[in-house]
Amino acid sequence: MPPKPAPAPLGLGNLRKMRVGDVAIPKVEIEAVPVSITRDELVEKFRQHGYSRLPVFKETLDTPLGLVHLKDLALEYGFGSGNGRFSLRKLIRPLLYVPPSMPIGVLLQKMQVQRTHMALVIDEYGGVDGLLTLEDLIEQVIGEIEDEHDEADDAYWREEKPGQWVVQARAPVNEFEAQIGMRLSDEEADDEIDSMGGLVFMQLGRVPARGEVVVTENGVEYEVVDADPRRIKRLRVRLPGVAPAE
Repeated sequence: MPPKPAPAPLGLGNLRKMRVGDVAIPKVEIEAVPVSITRDELVEKFRQHGYSRLPVFKETLDTPLGLVHLKDLALEYGFGSGNGRFSLRKLIRPLLYVPPSMPIGVLLQKMQVQRTHMALVIDEYGGVDGLLTLEDLIEQVIGEIEDEHDEADDAYWREEKPGQWVVQARAPVNEFEAQIGMRLSDEEADDEIDSMGGLVFMQLGRVPARGEVVVTENGVEYEVVDADPRRIKRLRVRLPGVAPAE
């Protein structure tokens, strides 16, 4: 959904004050692939680093072409359909190019509007200086997002009653969807959102207040159990047909 006018709806001091250069991954830590890479080499690169998206460059990282998504590779060349000649160019998706001085709140809104989840930070000479993903920005709102490679300190969710759950904001959306047997995000959101808190944040374009209730088009209700002015912490999720407690 389109973001609301900025910066007031966000109400987050760090999104206004922090700059892209403050939170970007340094150039030396960026994992990227050349456009000339073979299919097997690309598969191994995804397997080795555990990312779902990688920047693509022509000769060096300072000549970027876009990004490649693991899902696109699987759909085009996996599942028994990979008999054709491999071409990475036709899988390349666009990404954003931003200066290090841009406020991260502005970049967040650009990503929402353009549905692009990765940005390269470009220095004054036109070279690549760093990288940011939508997840990096959302972490500034809801805290660190842990994925399947992270060690969880406690349970992501607990079931209060049939169809009603208390869920940590950092809980991975895909894991909770598997738990409840229901899809919560559409395909486009899958490319952008990893956590339950991020899912609610993107629905509203701002951090909701404690006690606020968000009802989505599929009938799922999200009640904000715990939040502060900067981030969502816990949610109560009610599936369609489940009545709220008295």
